[in-house]
Amino acid sequence: MAIGYLSAVVVLTLLVIPDHCHAKDILTAGDSLPDGQTLISAGETFELGFFSPGRSTNRYVGIWYYNFSTRTVLWVANRQDPVRDESGRLGIADDGNLVVLDGNQNVLWSTGLPPLSSNSSSTTTVQLLENGNLMVNDSGGVARWESFENPTDTYLPGMRIGLDLRTNVNQLLRSWKSEDDPAAGNFSMGVDPRRSTQIFIWEGTGPGVPRWRSGRWNGQVFTGIVDMISTYLYGFRLSDFLQEQKMYFYYNANDSLHRYVLKWNGTVEHLIRQDDTGVWSRYWEAPTTECETYNKCGRYGSCSDENTPICSCLRGFVPAVAEEWKRGNWSSGCVRRRALLCESDGSGNQGEDDGFWKIERVKLPDSSDWDNNANDEDGCRTACSRNCSCRAFAYVDGIGCLAWGVDLVDIQIFSSGGNNMYLRLASSELDRTAKEQNKRSRPAATATVPFDLGNDDGNRKQQVTRSFHILDESKDKQCEELPVLSFESIITSTSNFSKANLLGVGGFGPVYKGILPGGQEVAVKRLSRNSGQGHDEFKNEIILIAQLQHRNLVRILGCCIQGEEKILVYEYMPNRSLDVILFDPKRKRLLDWNSRYNIIEGVARGLLYLHRDSRLRIIHRDLKASNILLDSEMSPKISDFGMARMFGTDEKETNTQRVVGTFGYMSPEYAMQGVFSVKSDVYSFGVLLLEIICGMKNSSFMHQKSSLNLLGYAWKSWNEDNVMEFVDPTIRDSCSLTQVSKCVNVGLLCVQDRANDRPTMSSVMVMLEGGAAAISQPRRPTFVADIGGDTESSTDKLIGISSNNSITQLIGR
Repeated sequence: MAIGYLSAVVVLTLLVIPDHCHAKDILTAGDSLPDGQTLISAGETFELGFFSPGRSTNRYVGIWYYNFSTRTVLWVANRQDPVRDESGRLGIADDGNLVVLDGNQNVLWSTGLPPLSSNSSSTTTVQLLENGNLMVNDSGGVARWESFENPTDTYLPGMRIGLDLRTNVNQLLRSWKSEDDPAAGNFSMGVDPRRSTQIFIWEGTGPGVPRWRSGRWNGQVFTGIVDMISTYLYGFRLSDFLQEQKMYFYYNANDSLHRYVLKWNGTVEHLIRQDDTGVWSRYWEAPTTECETYNKCGRYGSCSDENTPICSCLRGFVPAVAEEWKRGNWSSGCVRRRALLCESDGSGNQGEDDGFWKIERVKLPDSSDWDNNANDEDGCRTACSRNCSCRAFAYVDGIGCLAWGVDLVDIQIFSSGGNNMYLRLASSELDRTAKEQNKRSRPAATATVPFDLGNDDGNRKQQVTRSFHILDESKDKQCEELPVLSFESIITSTSNFSKANLLGVGGFGPVYKGILPGGQEVAVKRLSRNSGQGHDEFKNEIILIAQLQHRNLVRILGCCIQGEEKILVYEYMPNRSLDVILFDPKRKRLLDWNSRYNIIEGVARGLLYLHRDSRLRIIHRDLKASNILLDSEMSPKISDFGMARMFGTDEKETNTQRVVGTFGYMSPEYAMQGVFSVKSDVYSFGVLLLEIICGMKNSSFMHQKSSLNLLGYAWKSWNEDNVMEFVDPTIRDSCSLTQVSKCVNVGLLCVQDRANDRPTMSSVMVMLEGGAAAISQPRRPTFVADIGGDTESSTDKLIGISSNNSITQLIGR
């Protein structure tokens, strides 16, 4: 297909200029390279010209090794649109682009650069460098385009292709369609777009489905390539992606005669030319065995080329579909044989604690999370054991602590090398040695707090029952997820709900400080009898938050039901909720820029866990400053899951007849149509982020001069490159303009009107942690125009607004 946007006028220069001598490695404006002539790099290593691949008679412009046959083609220009005969020509068009023409002067391929003026284009040059890179340079010798950044199927020393962290554009190698056809084939190869430092081969169009995976980079080797040793690396390095904002791997061999090729059949080869014989030798290839095929044995299945059959279930797991497994169809994988104690409902399960089983020589599973707070294997084990959703962990030299909160996939057992992985299993699946190891490594209980409802192991109800007799044995079924405290113990701990212990009043009732036997401080939420919401929200919170464990989520420790009394007990947060400090003119000074930035990141991590990494997958639906609690170190914890909803892995969005939430934080599609998704929470997060920066509440903010609400003012300040005007004056001297600009940009991306325009929380985390401002241009928010200021002006549209502006039901007029 010819490129239509170049007109005949653009290439007129090429039509009238005859062939003449030209520099050996350079093509200048006015020159053209007809079929049959070539450019040769200065050191005579590479050659550029027209060629026909294999048995084909089509003609393509390519680069190959000089004095080698064209079977060593490294790059192809017009791979999708060949010249059908030998009338083709390569030259510089009068707009400065490098183009390939056929005999009828149709443009078959172009570098696609913005047009230059006639004066500038007349000084454009094209040069084939000694490293194999073809460069289009301007009059000052600065590269405007280069083949190294537009690869086909081959990776050469000096190339730096990879993932742009600012634009999320991933430069990929794309295989040939066949040995005789260099058109884009069915396989691509590149850096994992999830920023995991892994290399993938994908099959199919777009990114496709994974075919092969390298494993994470540990600073020396890829952990999933069993025979990759340091002497094999030839100077492989990972870019400083935090500084460069581009994640790529590069290597510098002693000479140029090394190449990686993604072949048309989906395998990648590393080829090296032997100096003594001049023959190209295959040094490494993947995938070469069935076990190297991505996730050959399904979830929780492991693959070993030394076994027959090659697939087996991990210890403690059995085939999900036994008949398929017997027939050699392992795609359905394996399922757990015995449930974990920490996942049980507590009824009749009095067994020992779950533990970890060590598996050696493992190609570690895909989709791991990195925990930078664990400094050794014991710390990694402790972090995983405290989180029931953690399926396995590994501590890898050069990387640190890796944990898996999702199903384990693409596991291979090597004959040598690999890493140790610790798989979480029910106690009955462990042998005596493993049990003893788990007991020795389990952190000791805190002796100074004899009544510790915060114990994270799955057996905490039994432990509390054995140690203290303050549980209500006649508990309601609703509270079976948690330790159940007697109402008398609650009365005692809060001094009969005295005003002196009142911490605040939320949408569902007051919250009191309590002190349990042994001195443990807790927060006691007493659901209001008049809220009309207590029963459903109480039950919802128990079901959800009791099973969630993350450092940025508040922990629920116990509950109490007696008559109409419904009480939840949480860990105590000494700095109370974010709104108490952030919106107080005097106390907000306690939150400098670093504290606010840490709160933003912490809330984002917690929300990402809810949306993607928890086994329940949850939409919070009421994220706001008053539901962010602060511990003694000002670390944030998301609270109040009474309005939260679970959603399935295949669900994109859902709707409700009962809209719940808070003025100023609700997304347009939710407030107007009752449609909610993870993007509803993203909108709320964006509002909260902007509030944290500005120090003002969205629902009550109105700029004096412009009459804009908070979101409109944020957009105006950012769009006019004046974000410091938007920043809370109390922190302007302590904040970084770069960080503030980035955060405001992220916040505005999150509050865009259309849900599809908003980023996911995983993208938000990448932007926040990436060290540079997000470059996406947000759209101006419009929905917020009518909900700023006095919320009472809209009460005719609502039924049941609580004292903190939480909406229990929204009905259109």
